[in-house]
Amino acid sequence: MAANKADQAKLSAGAEQGNSAELGALVDQVTDYALFGLDSAGIITAWNEGSRALFGISTADAVGQPFARVFSAVERANGLPDTILAEARDLGRYEGESFRQHTDGSDFWCICFVTVLRGPNGEVDGYVCTFRDATARRAAADALRESERQFRLLVAGVTDYALYMLDPNGVITSWNAGAERIKGYKADEIIGHHYSKFFTAPDRENGIPLRALSTALKEGRYEAEGWRVRKDGTLFWANAIIDSIRDERGKLIGFAKITRDITERRDAQLALQKSQEQLAQSQRLEALGMLTGGIAHDFNNLLMIVGGQTQILKRRAEDQKDVRALEAIEMATATGAKLTRQLLAFSRRQPLNSVVVDLRQRIPACRELLDTTLGGIVDLDIKVDDDRLWPVEVDPAELELALVNLAVNARDAMPRGGRLTVAAHNEVLQGRDPAVPLKGNFVALVVTDTGMGIPPEVLPRIFEPFFTTKPLGKGSGLGLSQVYGFSTQSGGGVVVESDTGRGTTVTMYLPRASAPAATTEAPTAQISGAGNGTILVVEDNAEVAKVSSMLLEQIGYSVIVAANAEAALDELRDDRRVDLVFTDVVMPGEINGLKLANLIHERYPDLPILLTTGYSNAAEIAHRQFPILRKPYQVSALADAVNAAIATSAKTLRE
Repeated sequence: MAANKADQAKLSAGAEQGNSAELGALVDQVTDYALFGLDSAGIITAWNEGSRALFGISTADAVGQPFARVFSAVERANGLPDTILAEARDLGRYEGESFRQHTDGSDFWCICFVTVLRGPNGEVDGYVCTFRDATARRAAADALRESERQFRLLVAGVTDYALYMLDPNGVITSWNAGAERIKGYKADEIIGHHYSKFFTAPDRENGIPLRALSTALKEGRYEAEGWRVRKDGTLFWANAIIDSIRDERGKLIGFAKITRDITERRDAQLALQKSQEQLAQSQRLEALGMLTGGIAHDFNNLLMIVGGQTQILKRRAEDQKDVRALEAIEMATATGAKLTRQLLAFSRRQPLNSVVVDLRQRIPACRELLDTTLGGIVDLDIKVDDDRLWPVEVDPAELELALVNLAVNARDAMPRGGRLTVAAHNEVLQGRDPAVPLKGNFVALVVTDTGMGIPPEVLPRIFEPFFTTKPLGKGSGLGLSQVYGFSTQSGGGVVVESDTGRGTTVTMYLPRASAPAATTEAPTAQISGAGNGTILVVEDNAEVAKVSSMLLEQIGYSVIVAANAEAALDELRDDRRVDLVFTDVVMPGEINGLKLANLIHERYPDLPILLTTGYSNAAEIAHRQFPILRKPYQVSALADAVNAAIATSAKTLRE
C-alpha cells in the first residue's frame, strides 16, 4: 500500500511538472503582454516573448536582474520599483498607468499589474508582473475626450438652436446657450424640471409632451412644429426634434432635444401665402372687371332703348293699367341701371365726378340716409370730428352709395340689432402690407359692425360680383363690389377684417387731396322750361339715337342725327344753327366721342358740348373737360343736363 502511494505521488508530481511546462510554454508565446515573474526579493525569474518585445530586453539579459531593470533611471531614483512591490505586498495587488520608456528612449503609455504570490504560511514567494503598451488606447481615449470636449463647447456655443438632454422620463439634464436665448431660462433655473414646461396649457392637457416622448421611444425620432412658451409667457413657433439615445446594449438612457425658433420663417411663409392668395384674388377680380366692363356699354344701350321708349310711351298712355305697366318697366330699367353702375364701379370703369370733400361734413350729412337704411334696429355712431382729418378727392355720389351698401350689409348681419360705427383717421402707408400695397397719405374710412361676421372660407370672395351668402332675393351680390371699385378707382383700396360672431370691419383707404375742400358746394344748374334750339346727336347705335332724339324733341328741341364723328363734322360745316352737340363717348372708328368733342371745341369754341356714356375708359379724362350724362338717363336728367350745358356756355360768353 505504501509503495502504491509513493507511485501515485510521483505520477502527480510528474503531471504538475508537465502542466507547469505547458503553461510556461503558453505564457512565453504571448506577445501582446509583457508577462514576467519575480522572486520574493524582486529578482526577475521568468521573461516571456511579450516582455522581450515590449522592453527590448532579451531573456538572458533580463532573468536574474532586479525588478528595477524595466524602469528608467528617473523612476529608479524616485524609488518607484520599490513602491510598486511594497503596495503589492500590502494590498496583494498593484495597478497603475504611466509613461515608460523603450530601450531606444521612446515613450509609451504602460498599464502595469503586479500580483503578490504567497506560500502556505503567508510568506511572500514572489510576484507576477503584467505590463501592456496602451499608447494607442490612451491616444484613442484622449481623442474621444477631446472630441467630447469640442462637442460640449460646440453645443454650449450654439445660440440658434436649443440643444439639451432629457432623462428617460423627460426631465431636463443639460442646457445650452441657445436654449437659454430661445426659451429664456438659465441652466440652474430649468435643469431638473420636466420639459413639458415649454408647452402651452392646451397641449399639456391633450398629452402632447408625453406622446412626443412615446413616439421617439418607439420610432427613434419625433419631429413636429407648434407653439411653445418662453419663460416670460410669450409664445414662439418652434420646430422640435426628439431623438432617443440608447447605450451599446440598446437600453434607453435618455433623449436628445433640439428646438429652433422659426416664428419669423413661419410669418414669412404665411405672408407669402397670403400675398399669393391676394394676387390670385386680384387677378380674378381684374378678369371679372374686364368682363363686366366689356358688357356694360352694350347693356346700358339696351337699357337706354327700353327706358327711353318707356318714358315716351308713358306720356302717351291714357289707360291707368298701361301707365302702371310702363312704370313697372321703368322701375326694372332703373334697377338694371343701378346694377350696371355697381358692376362698372367694381371694374373701376364707372365715370367718376370727383371733387375735394371734407369727410367731417359729408359723412354726418348722410346720417339720415344711413339711419333709414339701418331700419331703426341698429345704432349708428359717427366719429369723424378730428380737426386734423385730411380732405379727400372722391365722387360724393359713389361715396354715399358705398356707405349705404356697407350699411345694408351691416343691417343684414345684425337682425337682432347692434351698432354700426363710422370713423375716419389719417394714415401714412408705406406699401409694405400685401393686403394694402399703397404708399402715401390716405384717410382711412372705417366702418365697423357688431354682427355675425364673415366665415374665413367666404372672406376671399366677398368682392366678386353676384357672390352673396344672403338668401335668394335678399341681395344682388354687388354691394361690396361697388365698395371695392369705388375705393380702388378713387386711387385707394379697401380691406375687410372679420371675426365670426364678433363683427366685421371694412376700411376704405381714400387718397389725401392736394387742395382744401370747398366750404360750400356750388348749386347744380337747374333750368326749367321747354327747350329752344337745335341739338346735334352723335350716336352710332341707331335705336339709341332714335330714343335720344325722341326724348329731346319731347322737351322742345329740334334734332339732327349723325352716326359717327365724320358725319357730325360734316353737319357742323354745312349747318351752323346747332345750339349743342350731344355725343356718345364710345364710337367706332379713329375718332371717338372725346376726340370729337376736342375737335369741335378747337374749331367752334363757343358751341356747347354734352357727352354721354354708360362706360368708357376715356370718361375719367372726359369729365374734367366736358359735362357727362350717364346712360341710361331719365328725360328730366336729360333736360337738366342740356339746359345746364347751354346755360354754362352762355354765361362764359357773357363773361
